[in-house]
Amino acid sequence: MTKAELRIKYKQWRNALSEKSIEEMSLEIANQLVKMPIWEQKYFHVFLPIVEKKEVDTEFILHVLAGKDKEIVVSKSDFDGMVMTHFLLTDSTKFQKNQYGISEPVDGLDVPVAKIDVVFVPLLAFDKLGNRVGYGKGFYDKFLMECAPKTIKIGLSFFESEEVIDGVWEGDIKLDFCITPKTIYKF
Repeated sequence: MTKAELRIKYKQWRNALSEKSIEEMSLEIANQLVKMPIWEQKYFHVFLPIVEKKEVDTEFILHVLAGKDKEIVVSKSDFDGMVMTHFLLTDSTKFQKNQYGISEPVDGLDVPVAKIDVVFVPLLAFDKLGNRVGYGKGFYDKFLMECAPKTIKIGLSFFESEEVIDGVWEGDIKLDFCITPKTIYKF
């Protein structure tokens, strides 16, 4: 299927999920994360979910990272320049929702992209080669291109992989892993 077809399919699948199933599957994803070989890393970039789009609830992941004393990085999106600014999450970080329903830090300590060791990537679908389908705005594509080659890119999905995504552009940045409630995919 093409990216456009997959966007439609997975948005429908997500819309059918109950709040309870989202919570349960998000917890299962966080439990899978604990098994990953990533804990020597220091800076972890975490997306904050758009609740209305029924994204993976990363609150459980935030608890795991805090419990392991990791530096947590969150982003703010600039929709004019189509770029993201990254901030260190602290006890004093204040959030507000932007026009798209995304909770973002108001301000904070800026974190250069080069410092980020692990990125949790939101997505709608992914395939067995590590390609992903997002919402199509390109924020994460640009962000992942800026990351160091050593940066570990981990997709989070409620659903298992597609065989292959048609129309993948050769410049797309592939995931290193994708975590579902039942499986850890390594690419």
